[in-house]
Amino acid sequence: MPTDMLGRDYETFPAPGPLRQHGPARVIAMCNQKGGVGKTTSSINIAGALSQYGRRCLIVDFDPQGAATVGLGINANAVDNTIYTALFNPRIDVHDVVQHTDFENLDIIPANIDLSAAEVQLVTEVGREQVLASVLRPLKDEYDVIIVDCQPSLGLLTVNALTAADGVIIPVAAEFFALRGVALLMQSIEKVQTRINPRLEVYGVLVTMFTKTLHCEEVMQRIHEAFQDKVFHTVISRSIKLPDSTVAAAPITIFAPNHKTAKEYREVARELVANGIVA
Repeated sequence: MPTDMLGRDYETFPAPGPLRQHGPARVIAMCNQKGGVGKTTSSINIAGALSQYGRRCLIVDFDPQGAATVGLGINANAVDNTIYTALFNPRIDVHDVVQHTDFENLDIIPANIDLSAAEVQLVTEVGREQVLASVLRPLKDEYDVIIVDCQPSLGLLTVNALTAADGVIIPVAAEFFALRGVALLMQSIEKVQTRINPRLEVYGVLVTMFTKTLHCEEVMQRIHEAFQDKVFHTVISRSIKLPDSTVAAAPITIFAPNHKTAKEYREVARELVANGIVA
């Protein structure tokens, strides 16, 4: 039986079989208020891996920087409608906001800098924490997974994502400073669970940017002490191929399918399916 980097035994996750039907989608918030830990990269590549296993995937770019949008080859400044439009124009059909990418089974709701105004505007909205949930409701039966790529903050946009989500994946870079903010994030998740969305779960902590150094291994142990079995068996290595795939505007599982990091993201996708998080 193989062991992971924490020495835990686990069964190798099999490649998932095809689905007979699609939906309803499991909504996953990719969330960490610290920037630069791999949220967008993980959103794109987990969705890319799942799409290649025949799962219909939708990424919701919920960051005003629009990195996920650019990372899938969409020019957000050239599209008429973005997630910002969907949030504040109740008459718009959300299907008109969805952009199809060049990759089968992989769509995106784009974002651009307009979304930076949403935090202030949401303050005066009725049911302000549940606006995103109402936007996504008509789409859930058409996809198998919806991944919300959150901005690095704990403001109203992130609360909206947590309210709309069934569960959270927390990417944590294998470095000491990345650990410091996770306690704050867990407090926010617990508040949303208690007050707004009792079904919200923590699906797992995904360690990213790992290199075989003593420092990274110590951070891994600290993460395991804090989250125990919530830590994914698969660890994402630091790789120059990831920026290359971003420039190519493609998931690494498609851009360089035989690369080590592509195999790691496919393993995460298989783990999500094996654990029943994704159909």
